[in-house]
Amino acid sequence: MENSFDAIIIGAGVIGACTAFELSKKGWNTLSIDKNPESGYGSTSASSAIIRTYYSAFETCAIAYEGWHYWQDWENYIGDVDELGAIKYRETGCLVIKTDQNHNLKKICEMMTRIGCSYEDIQTDKITDYLPIADTQKFYPAKRMEDEGFGEPTDGKVNGAVYFPSGGYVNDPKLAAHNAQRAAEAHGATFLFNSEVTKILKNGERTCGVQLSDGKEFFAPVVINVAGPFSSKINAMAGVEKGMNITTRALRQEVAYVPSPQGFDFEKDGLVYSDSDIQTYCRPELGNTVSIGSEDPFCDEKEWVDNPDDYNQEFTDQWTVQVIRMAQRLTGLPIPNTASGIVALYDVTEDWMPIYDKSDLPGFYMGVGTSGNQFKNAPVAGKILTALVEKCETGHDHDNDPVIFHLDHIDKDISLGSFSRNREINQNSSFSVIG
Repeated sequence: MENSFDAIIIGAGVIGACTAFELSKKGWNTLSIDKNPESGYGSTSASSAIIRTYYSAFETCAIAYEGWHYWQDWENYIGDVDELGAIKYRETGCLVIKTDQNHNLKKICEMMTRIGCSYEDIQTDKITDYLPIADTQKFYPAKRMEDEGFGEPTDGKVNGAVYFPSGGYVNDPKLAAHNAQRAAEAHGATFLFNSEVTKILKNGERTCGVQLSDGKEFFAPVVINVAGPFSSKINAMAGVEKGMNITTRALRQEVAYVPSPQGFDFEKDGLVYSDSDIQTYCRPELGNTVSIGSEDPFCDEKEWVDNPDDYNQEFTDQWTVQVIRMAQRLTGLPIPNTASGIVALYDVTEDWMPIYDKSDLPGFYMGVGTSGNQFKNAPVAGKILTALVEKCETGHDHDNDPVIFHLDHIDKDISLGSFSRNREINQNSSFSVIG
């Protein structure tokens, strides 16, 4: 293997692989390096792989709706290049409960109108038309099992819901990364696995490559950090964290798998469901199973992880709490004695919006803070990072004149300054996986 490239990409999850694909299509000679044995092996494989369009900011809504178009036509985007076959995207639609806390989704619906994404306003008594097993009582606020009133309804009915028809999920998130890897390789990209980056090389005031744990060195004028939960460690190696107003940390998360209520086929008739009343979300899973995640209520202690190589991978009582919270809404949802699902790390920023940006180290770029809610945006993120690199490497001052990026499918322009490392925290954020 030669040791000189146009760009080195650290991380081969779905966003890293899509970045390699987009750069290689533009003629860049790329090397993707990952400490795992395969693409998509890390946090990508633990993703719920939900495709949805609703976020707390216009720019994230816009790239999510743009991204939906790629998942809808994935095989055309990626090409017929993977011996494992292509992923399947299942369109179920997304049902989101209105609450006082999410302002009855008014702002989100306004943003959907701006980007041209359709939605339907659902009255409370019509929620069961979309989810027949729904109990529409209010349970807010979310509680812990030891809290008084845990699992009991509180005051009246929920405020209604909004149905977003453009949404669903990908059947195999890890395969999505492999699809993108093979597509990148078809354009000349190189991937190196079981290899850990331990040093960011510099030539004066500019990055010039990386060194691996075995001492091997690879050189490139551009290095892109797309390392998921390890991204903060890579940024520390590069010495760029002091120049960032927004940073990333690894957060431990549990996702529960539970059988569908008896008599209801959630795999066939369920949908993507988000509920800030019970502060939990779910989607259908293979085997007539419900996949249940948390929307991170304040009563749940966040478990930040400083060393992503060393964290508790066993289920805790958080698994049970999430299942019981969802059982409040899904009538008849069983609560098994044995936990199953996923324990993983998410790479998150202070406001759960990603960083797609350059850094203070010339040649060093970042696609970080993406775990948990950016899987759906991977094809667009790859294009965004490619556009940033191409602009900045030809002298554009992105910090003072943010790159404007055009979203082809929805015909909208967005400022990439919204994803800057120097931005202010988005106070409209859900401060959860919802973004």
